[in-house]
Formats: sequence, C-alpha cells, structure tokens
Amino acid sequence: MGDLIEFYGTECPHCIEMQPLMEKLENELKVKIERFEVWHNAKNAKLLQETDKGFCGGVPFFFNKKSGKWICGSTSYENLKKWAAGK
Repeated sequence: MGDLIEFYGTECPHCIEMQPLMEKLENELKVKIERFEVWHNAKNAKLLQETDKGFCGGVPFFFNKKSGKWICGSTSYENLKKWAAGK
C-alpha cells in the first residue's frame, strides 16, 4: 500500500467531485494515490474503519500514511497538495 490513500463510494457525489482534483494532483506532483471503494466492497470498508479511527466516519476520506495527516470530505486543490506533501 502506498503512502497516499483515498477511500470513496462509487455513487458518492463528493467523491465524484474530487476525482478531477485527484487526477490533477497525481499528474502534477507525480504521485500515486491508492483508491479504495468502500460502499460496495466489505474488505475496503473494513480497511476504512481501521484507517479512519473515528476521524471522519464517511467518504471521501484521504489519508497520508507517511505524515499521518488526513482530510475528511471535499476540499480544495491547495489543501490536497498540502496533504500530499505531508503538511
């Protein structure tokens, strides 16, 4: 598993809204974000619970394993860049 993780739900409107920003981030910063769909995958939903530890309780949930930083819900591109950089 990589350092940058996104948990999402297929039909989640906020997750869909974040998708272009995630792709831009990957291309611009040359990083890979691992994505886990949790609404239709019980194994991924369990992984979300273990990773979330009560921070958010929903999706989208972004977690940086290296820095321990997380983002709950939709956010700006600038916030995503800071999160990816571990700030």
